[in-house]
Amino acid sequence: MHYLYLDAFSGVSGDMFLGALLDLGYSAPKFQEAISRLHLPLSLEITRVKRASLQATRVKVNLHPSPSPPRTFREIEKIILNSSFSSQVKDKSLAVFENLFLAEAKVHGVSPKKAHLHEAGADDALVDILGTCFLLEELEVTHIYSSPLNLGGGFVKTAHGVLPVPPPAVAELLKGIPVYSSGPPVELVTPTGAALIKTLAKEFLAFPQLNYQRIGYGAGSRNLPEFPNLLRVFLGNQADFSPEEQIFQIETNLDETTPQLLGAFLEKALQLGAREAFLTPVTMKKNRLGTKLTLLADKKNLDRLTQAIFEETTTIGLRFFPVSRYILQRETRNIEVFGEKVRVKIARFKGQEINHQPEYEDCLKIARKKRLPLKKVMEEASKKILNLK
Repeated sequence: MHYLYLDAFSGVSGDMFLGALLDLGYSAPKFQEAISRLHLPLSLEITRVKRASLQATRVKVNLHPSPSPPRTFREIEKIILNSSFSSQVKDKSLAVFENLFLAEAKVHGVSPKKAHLHEAGADDALVDILGTCFLLEELEVTHIYSSPLNLGGGFVKTAHGVLPVPPPAVAELLKGIPVYSSGPPVELVTPTGAALIKTLAKEFLAFPQLNYQRIGYGAGSRNLPEFPNLLRVFLGNQADFSPEEQIFQIETNLDETTPQLLGAFLEKALQLGAREAFLTPVTMKKNRLGTKLTLLADKKNLDRLTQAIFEETTTIGLRFFPVSRYILQRETRNIEVFGEKVRVKIARFKGQEINHQPEYEDCLKIARKKRLPLKKVMEEASKKILNLK
């Protein structure tokens, strides 16, 4: 299993994604052979180029004839399902195309069945999307993370006229994804690139704690002066990469909020996405006794949790800051205790099992159902865990 981090300082497009993955060291002839199985009227040029003095891999799709005719989702679905790629590659590719067509349909006011691709170019989009999903499988990438996306700026000419950057379909695809605008006034995130990111990326974060083994550079079609039009990717392995450790801690000291309100808020905070929520007794200024409220949460949930704190407590201010956690590799297995299923959490450090724990809720359910002491159920579960291999 490998982890891939996308450094999208110059946005992302389908051909940049492809080029970056090939630049990690995958065989270009082997990739071309895989794409030839689609039996589409096209050819590939895979070359080494420079973008602002940096070496990168460029993938160019030559269509015969050019441009390729527009295709509906059903036509593309048929091509993908009839291909010889694995079911995993087919499923991921169809999911990307589904997001792309839904966005196009929404912004143009038509049903997804009637939507068709113009800028995404149908056949070259097939190469970009199927090729990317194929290379991710070949490189054994199981988790994809990305930086915020640089959109660029200005205007772009399309089949629907001159549109602002980001064009409507890209803007629709990137809802809920962190973006910014920097650099030259050109389009840096294409519809195909946006659809790939929306579908495949698990989380968006600043550069993670990653012990990477390989770096790939994928070149964009434009050679922009004094601006590296590249997608940079970093490939690491599971033992080295734990991006979940990067979260935010929210704190505030309270001295007027009642215990009833605090108890209710802890439950609500967890419902709103807090990873953890807890209270700590503190001595505040002027020796007043108070309570420190602490939440751990992902960046995407900060706004909703901040609003809830102000609405549900008496505080008039709070503090938050990034923190790091080390997360052990975990898996869940099942055992049988008094004829009932109990889940067991097994934790490993660098592949070695160092901790295991029966699921509390499962044990409590059995204790109530069988009218047994919870302690007895937990002890029996612990004995069964020792027999796990």
